[in-house]
Amino acid sequence: MLHIVNKSHTDRTALASCLRLARDGQALLLTEDGVLAASAATAEASGIAAAAKRLKVYVLAPDAQARGVAERLAAGVTTVDYAGFVDLVAEHSTNQSWL
Repeated sequence: MLHIVNKSHTDRTALASCLRLARDGQALLLTEDGVLAASAATAEASGIAAAAKRLKVYVLAPDAQARGVAERLAAGVTTVDYAGFVDLVAEHSTNQSWL
């Protein structure tokens, strides 16, 4: 399963809910303001640091660049472009957007 979170971990509980229910080995894609949770400075508090040990964590590169975190992502986080986003959706038979 691919989990997609587009809201900041400081604005909504979507990321916390996602991380609580995601199973080991699944994938998480952070987009829009969701990418803020993947910065090295916030990864521990947001739960991404722990999640990267059990999930495949991705961020949408253009969103990370637009928010100034592209160069300071937490360990274990992979960037993808829009084509990579499409590939992730196609690769996973189920997708869950967390609002």
